[in-house]
Amino acid sequence: MQSIHLFPVFLIGLFGSVHCAGMCGGIVSAFSMAPPAVRAFPVPVATRGAPRVPARVLSYNAGRIASYMMAGALAGGLANGARTLAGLGGLQTAGYWLANLMLVALGLHLMDAWRGLAHVETIGGGLWRRLKPLGARLQPLDGAGKLFGLGVLWGWLPCGMVYSVLVTAMLSGSAASGAAVMLAFGLGTLPMLVTMGVAGARLRAAMQRRAVRVAAGLLVLGFGLAGVARAATGGQAHWLDLFCIPGLAP
Repeated sequence: MQSIHLFPVFLIGLFGSVHCAGMCGGIVSAFSMAPPAVRAFPVPVATRGAPRVPARVLSYNAGRIASYMMAGALAGGLANGARTLAGLGGLQTAGYWLANLMLVALGLHLMDAWRGLAHVETIGGGLWRRLKPLGARLQPLDGAGKLFGLGVLWGWLPCGMVYSVLVTAMLSGSAASGAAVMLAFGLGTLPMLVTMGVAGARLRAAMQRRAVRVAAGLLVLGFGLAGVARAATGGQAHWLDLFCIPGLAP
């Protein structure tokens, strides 16, 4: 995989992170400020001597990205093994179409034009129900290590946006490449979530404005459509390489 192909994945994380502002805003506030209640995640408990807000934000986000990389490595490694055993070149072609159609769905989801991607989040519901109670064992959150651990759990929170990029990780060709894809994606989401962790609800409200969501959705939709166009031309439109997700052309 050429490193330049990771740039679109970074941008997908960057623009798609407006979705994080809505879905994960309460979690970010809980991790950073320790409010009294959060429905989506075990509530961190602030303790005397706990890391300051910037250190807390960086610690749990590092754990979150580590989980993304682990999932990417599993997806890339397993898919590569299955492709090798089956010996089917068509498997990658089908996966390439699926990955780009998932990006199209993500763009529509960000624009609130189609909410079907939300149904994909039920895939990870069973695993999440098993992992969620582990957060209680990490309290009190009196060190960066515990915050990192809680971030690792957060990384497995069911999320259609993450799943759409995991399809790309499956196409990457190896466990290492799959981890690299998810690292690029995670780094793309980092500016939004770090800033939101420090700035709080004000940024969260701004990112939920319809104009912001539509603009971000159109950009992600554009990446998906560029990939579909490349697939439809049999990989001949090489000028699309800069705008397409990683993976070999069909």
